[in-house]
Amino acid sequence: MNYGSLDLNTVWFCLVGVLFTGYVILDGFDLGVGVIHLFAAKKDEDRRVFINAIGPVWDGNEVWLVTGGGALFAAFPAVYATVFSGFYLAFMALLCALIFRAVAIEFRSKHPSPRWRAFWDGGFALGSGVSALLIGVAMGNIAWGIPLDARGEFAGSFLGMLHPYALMMGVTTVALFAMHGSIYLLLKTEGEIQARVRRWVNPLIIAFILCYVIVTLATLLYVPHVTAAFRSEPWFFVVAVAVVLAIANIPREINVGKEFYAFLSSCAAMFGLMVIFGIGSFPNLVFSNPNPELSLTAFNASSSQKTLGIMLTIALIGVPVVIAYTASVYWIFRGKVKLDKTSY
Repeated sequence: MNYGSLDLNTVWFCLVGVLFTGYVILDGFDLGVGVIHLFAAKKDEDRRVFINAIGPVWDGNEVWLVTGGGALFAAFPAVYATVFSGFYLAFMALLCALIFRAVAIEFRSKHPSPRWRAFWDGGFALGSGVSALLIGVAMGNIAWGIPLDARGEFAGSFLGMLHPYALMMGVTTVALFAMHGSIYLLLKTEGEIQARVRRWVNPLIIAFILCYVIVTLATLLYVPHVTAAFRSEPWFFVVAVAVVLAIANIPREINVGKEFYAFLSSCAAMFGLMVIFGIGSFPNLVFSNPNPELSLTAFNASSSQKTLGIMLTIALIGVPVVIAYTASVYWIFRGKVKLDKTSY
C-alpha cells in the first residue's frame, strides 16, 4: 500500500506510544492490585478475591508490552538495540519480577497451607511492586536522558540509571498503579471487602498527586528539553489541564458510587500522562544526556520507509483485532468476583 506523503516515522512514533500506553493502562491496574494486596486484604478469602479480580485478564494485559517491544524492534531497530542492551540488567530484573508474580498467581491456590499461601502472597506483592518501580525508573531515564556514544550505544552503567529523578519517577509510577488498581477493585468487589478497598482510594490518590507534583516540579527545573514543546506550543497545556480534571473527577465519582466512571477517569488520566510524555519526548526516542546531538530520534533510528509502510498495513489489520479481542474478554468477565472451585 502506498501512503504517499504520510510521515511514517511520526506515525510509528505514535503507534509505539499507543501500544505502551495500552500496556500501562491495562497492566497498570493489575500491578496496582498486587501493590496493595498485602495491605488492603487481610483474610485468605479477601486475597483470593483480589487475585481473581485480575485472574481472567492479567496475562492478556502483558501482551501489550510484548507487542510494543516487537513494534519498537521492527520500526526503530537502533533504539531497540540501545535500550535493551543499555537497560539489560534492569530489563532482566523486570522480567524476573513479572515471572515471579505470574508464578505466585498460579501457585498460590495449589496448596491450602497458610504458610504456602503467605509466601506466594508476598511474591505476588513483591513482583508487582518491583515491576511498577522498574517501569517508572525506565521512563524516568528516557525522560532525563542516558549517555550515548557516537555510534548510538549506551555508554553508562546500571547504577548510573538509579539517579534521584528516575527513582522519583519509579515511586510515582508505583503510587499511580496502586491508585488505578484500587479503583479497579471497587468495580470487582462488594460488601465488606469493597468498603475496605474504598478506604484506600483517597489516600492513594493523595499519595499519587504529591508524587506527581514533585516529579512535575523536578521536570520543570532540571529536564528543560521535555518542557520545550509546551513552551513553544502553549495549546499543549490543554492535555495537562485534562489530566488534572480527570484526576479530580476520580474521588467525585467514587463519593457518589459511580466506580465505573471513576475507573474511566483513572484510565483517561493515565492516557493523558502518556500523551504528555510523548509530546515532551518527540522526536527523541532515546535522548542523549549530556550530548543531545547524539540522540536517537524517530527519523535517524528508523527502519526504511518501505518497511514502515508494510508494517503500517499489518498494524491497521491486526490492531483492531487485538482491541476487539481485549474488549470481548473484559465484557465476558465483567461484574463482581464470585469465588468457586475453579477460582485461584
